[in-house]
Amino acid sequence: MGQFSGGCYLSLGILVFLCLQFPATVARGSRSDALQHGTSGTLPHFLQEPDDAYIVKSNPIKLKCRARPALQIFFKCNGEWVHQSQHQSQEHTDQGTGLKIREVMINVSRQQVEDFHGPEDYWCLCVAWSHLGTSKSRKATVRIAYLRKNFEQDPQGKEVPIKGMIVLHCRPPEGVPVAEVEWLKNEEPVGSDGNIDTRADHNLIIQEARLSNSGNYTCLASNIVAKRRSLTATVVVFVNGGWSLWTDWSACNVPCGRGVQKRSRTCTNPAPLNGGAFCEGMSVQKSTCNALCPVDGGWAEWTEWTVCSSECERQRSRECTAPEPKHGGRICDGTALGTDNCTGGLCTHSLEGSSDVALYSGLAAGVVTVVVLIVAVTLYRRNRSEYGVDVIDSSTLTGGFQSFSFKTAHQGNPLLINSSLQPDLTVSRTYTSPICFQDSMDKELISQEPSLFDPLPDLKVKVHSSFMVSLGVSERGAEYHAQKAHPQTFPRGLAPDYSGVRVEGTLRGRREKSLLAPHAPSTPSRPPLRMAGVFGHAGGRLVVPNTGVSLLVPHGGIAEDITWEMYMVINQEDSSSSTLSEESQEVLLSPEVTYGPPGLDLSCPVAMTIAHCAEVTADNWNIRLKRQTQDNKWEEVMSVGEESTSCYCLLEAQCCHLLLESPGRYALVGEPLSQEAVKRLRLAVFGSADNTNPLGYSLRVYCVDNTPYAFQEVESAERLRGGRLLEEPKTLLFRGNSFSLQLSIQDIPQFLWSIKPFTTCQEFSFSQVWASNQRPLQCAFSLERYSPASSQLSCKISVRQVKGQEQILQVYTSVVECEKEVVPFFTQSNCTTTSQTGSRAFKIPLSIRQRICATFDTANAKGKDWQLLAQKLHIDRNLCYFAGQESPSAVILSLWEAQHQDTGDLDSLASALEEISKVHSSTHSTSSRTTTLTTTGTTTRTTATLGRSTEELDTEFT
Repeated sequence: MGQFSGGCYLSLGILVFLCLQFPATVARGSRSDALQHGTSGTLPHFLQEPDDAYIVKSNPIKLKCRARPALQIFFKCNGEWVHQSQHQSQEHTDQGTGLKIREVMINVSRQQVEDFHGPEDYWCLCVAWSHLGTSKSRKATVRIAYLRKNFEQDPQGKEVPIKGMIVLHCRPPEGVPVAEVEWLKNEEPVGSDGNIDTRADHNLIIQEARLSNSGNYTCLASNIVAKRRSLTATVVVFVNGGWSLWTDWSACNVPCGRGVQKRSRTCTNPAPLNGGAFCEGMSVQKSTCNALCPVDGGWAEWTEWTVCSSECERQRSRECTAPEPKHGGRICDGTALGTDNCTGGLCTHSLEGSSDVALYSGLAAGVVTVVVLIVAVTLYRRNRSEYGVDVIDSSTLTGGFQSFSFKTAHQGNPLLINSSLQPDLTVSRTYTSPICFQDSMDKELISQEPSLFDPLPDLKVKVHSSFMVSLGVSERGAEYHAQKAHPQTFPRGLAPDYSGVRVEGTLRGRREKSLLAPHAPSTPSRPPLRMAGVFGHAGGRLVVPNTGVSLLVPHGGIAEDITWEMYMVINQEDSSSSTLSEESQEVLLSPEVTYGPPGLDLSCPVAMTIAHCAEVTADNWNIRLKRQTQDNKWEEVMSVGEESTSCYCLLEAQCCHLLLESPGRYALVGEPLSQEAVKRLRLAVFGSADNTNPLGYSLRVYCVDNTPYAFQEVESAERLRGGRLLEEPKTLLFRGNSFSLQLSIQDIPQFLWSIKPFTTCQEFSFSQVWASNQRPLQCAFSLERYSPASSQLSCKISVRQVKGQEQILQVYTSVVECEKEVVPFFTQSNCTTTSQTGSRAFKIPLSIRQRICATFDTANAKGKDWQLLAQKLHIDRNLCYFAGQESPSAVILSLWEAQHQDTGDLDSLASALEEISKVHSSTHSTSSRTTTLTTTGTTTRTTATLGRSTEELDTEFT
């Protein structure tokens, strides 16, 4: 009532003031008076309007208004005029314009705001008067400021793996005005950067956790009233331990005979930090070894003295072959060549008188020989000029994949041609061969002279003897004898032996197809490699020996009282054209494997293992699993890196484990994603005597995809040839960088052995090697010794990819037939065993397997089920496949069995179960704990038994 009465009195006072002060002024219209009081024709303009304000505790706030020109300014709060006594006014004149500026201020107390009860906040505005009217300012709200004590949400501590994401939530206390949030780490402010974001709805987000992000985090909320601190959240960034690389195997603990060697690794890559998990698995591995006893070399008997030479000396030699040094034994001491004066020192005096005559006679004979050769060559070229081609070397058609050179009569460009066949001098035969360049200069010359290849004229090659080749060009030039090369023609694969065959061939070039393009080997169709076995409810394992291919039939997969005759077949025909996609650059990485029979009815998937040749340490491959349909077309089943519910693929460095439910033919193909994609090649050198030449010896070098199946083909062919493995096979990493593979033979004893000209360096094109598709590539080096007494051959063969890796094959062998020794081609454990049934086929005992399945197939509120088992066994990808199985744990154990079929190591399984049992013991009920501990205890006892056997074996070896 008081404020209302004050308002009425104020309004009445204003009216009286205006009527008494200015009635005569307006009537007279005095110009000077108008200027003095601001009647220049403008409404009041506010220079300062009241601002929103907050009352902190009990301190009143001040609201100000300033206007020009203004006769009076009054405040109106919540629709009512403020009493004149509550206004504090000041007035002065603007020196620039001469207009009056009035400033008014009022105080608003906390009590006034609290006593106001309206639909909106407490508000005030200013009203200014001039001669032309009034103006109103903006509304200014007045609120009581506060900040509650308790946070609506405190941040929670976290344990995060390194490079994981950290999100700390914070909801500040309610307050007016709204509190601003600041984050503190160890009492220091946390700023935003590229990795840390503190602006997202008061939350702290760290995109990629680092070790430096560990600490105590606090959320600090503040406004004009107070500051509040949240509870402290401790963030720990941990690092799980990782194994370092295995050290090299230690030396055998015995100098000679059977012993033990070890290798170790440490959990330092990286070391576990801040409570991270320790590495799983073994830190030490043991293996049996056979230390070959060194054999020191011994001299054989001296040969007979040679005939006395013109220098009055005779010679004899001996070799270090009785015995030859082996396995690090010492070589023979002394000289291998002995000389002696065969005339007792009188040779110089007796031959001194005739030395000049012998010298002049020799010179004369040499001059006559040179003249005769020049005349013969001239006559020969005249007789053969109509052909336009001269032969430089004709001896190259006697060795498989060797080179001969020819040049045109007019341009003289030398080319190396790799012969594709072993010729027979009695049968006429047509063949096609690629051209091999020895160096880049030859390639440039050929590329600059397209007339040599676009197209080549019809060239007929006939071998009349081992020392003469004639090349002729038909005068008509339109008679072509070369047909389109059969897709199974040279050089990919093992070329058939055509030793001694008379060859008549045609070489023809095309624009659209380079002469360097690879040709498939003309090998006959081979029967498929097949293994079969009868399996029942107990399951079993089917193995194709020496191929890296096996099939695991789980226990219980076949119904009781039913047996199936199951088989596995490896296709040995070249069907890569239908397997590989023409649109993409796919490469066959494994053999094509079929398992059956069709209509096989199993209650759970089988586990198939297939070896592959891809280097999968880096993500440079897109590897797919393909299956042949009923119309003999190939369809993609899955990509190895993708999720699938139809099958499961576990890719390892040397092989791939597949869980399959449908019989059929399967194969792994790969599409390189960059030039860094790598295929593993296995290199091997074999040797055998030349049956047609008693002094000849042949070295054959094979380059084959590094799978056991592909190398078995080499082994089979060499056994038929009587070949001998001369060096342990080596692995070469062949990159997909479009560069070729070069092979060269080096360090041949020049005084004991000879090699045919232009055959020391040979080459495979990139496409031949990259698209070999499990077929071996072979090149041969034909050598000949000068004397039958030379029975030792030592040299080295370099195999290197241009701008890539190089491997050296060291050859040191005896070429005498009776000294041959057996060199094993394979050391795999499954060389003879083809099928196993029942408990013998599995590493995990059936009782242990059943207990594990009963424990982990049951869902658990803490998540300790089959998913944890898969995680601990490192089979934690594509879990949706296992979720669809009747017994996920049984399928996981089948996959583990396939992984460890060769090692038979139960340590990793026992360690996983022991770790899970520790978790179960603190979170599960007594019954669950008993089951788990019983399971783990059984497995641990099994592992302990294996451990005792290993120690006893070590003791026995030592």
